[in-house]
Amino acid sequence: MMRSHRCGDLRADHAGDTVELCGWVNSRRDHGGVTFIDLRDRAGLVQVVFSPGAGARAHDVAQTLRAEFCIKVTGVVQSRKEGTFNPRLPTGEIEVAAEAVEVFSEAETPPFPIDGHQDTEEGLRLRYRYLDLRRNHMQDNLDLRHGIVGAIRRFYDAHGFVEIETPMMTRSTPEGARDYLVPSRVHPGKFFALPQSPQLFKQLFMVAGLDRYYQIVKCFRDEDLRADRQPEFTQLDVEMSFVGVEDVLDLTEEMFKAVWAEVLGVTLPDFVRLTYDESMHRFGVDKPDVRFGMELADLDMVLAATEARVFRSALDNGGAVNCVVVSDGGRLTRKELDGLVEEAKQLGAGGLVWAAVTPDGLKSPMDKFLSDGERAGLVGASNAREGDL
Repeated sequence: MMRSHRCGDLRADHAGDTVELCGWVNSRRDHGGVTFIDLRDRAGLVQVVFSPGAGARAHDVAQTLRAEFCIKVTGVVQSRKEGTFNPRLPTGEIEVAAEAVEVFSEAETPPFPIDGHQDTEEGLRLRYRYLDLRRNHMQDNLDLRHGIVGAIRRFYDAHGFVEIETPMMTRSTPEGARDYLVPSRVHPGKFFALPQSPQLFKQLFMVAGLDRYYQIVKCFRDEDLRADRQPEFTQLDVEMSFVGVEDVLDLTEEMFKAVWAEVLGVTLPDFVRLTYDESMHRFGVDKPDVRFGMELADLDMVLAATEARVFRSALDNGGAVNCVVVSDGGRLTRKELDGLVEEAKQLGAGGLVWAAVTPDGLKSPMDKFLSDGERAGLVGASNAREGDL
């Protein structure tokens, strides 16, 4: 092995040990003839001290080091002097007194900072992806992903599941998106399709008697990019035999709790379960972000006998009339409200009706089309308060 320890693993109890470290120069500082290097690897940072008395040749080489040089350092771990501890680093109580240094590769000035969280244009990050992946938060993301995958595997293994890999090149099957096709060299004019999911394979496993299967698998779908749509993605695929809906829900919830506890040290509360109808009724979508609030209020009963054409038309055609309450939204100006109406139309709505709760009652462009009872019912059904919209 070229190194005896990782940079970020050194602690006070290593004091006096001779170590060999490999990594990248994170930064360099010169103070009174002594050179300090922050050496970085995946485990973290450690301060390396180059002084003329400890190793003259190493000190000379240290003068040439620049950010992102890849080097090997041999030296002795020593406790830092009192008052020079760095509480922000796990290695902040010690430093390495360098005796020798070897430069594996030099580096030009990076196109963006490696040692921070500065925003960098995405195209530049992808062009220099090997540099982007050196940044701490990127490596933290990969470590987190690694921990999650390991925790998932341990959970399903403990519950009697078998992990089975399924083919990546198969025949096209009708699913929700277009397929990516791979031409066949052996059979000219024919092709394989990359799987959109392992659905048929896992059903085959169930028929074969492999009653508990899972796989962390790549899937491919030729569709337009959106926040929750990627052409290539990784999913946890699970299938079980001889179970009911509640069994699947219970085990999945248990899995999430186990992963969160192991990887993040977080104890999740019991999950709130919503039926499809309840989700659509309260939020208007089948995958709501329940943290958002502003749930829909059902106004069908309040407006059952309304003569207001816009509401009457919706109800007569089997639709529904709902509203959301904007807390303190009554402060919005008429110009701002008109802007919301236009935005709603741009998003595909036929329009937007607003009503503000004022000390004098409900104020709305629809006032003249609503009865006193309907106006009172709107406020009551929505639980709106004075100042709300």
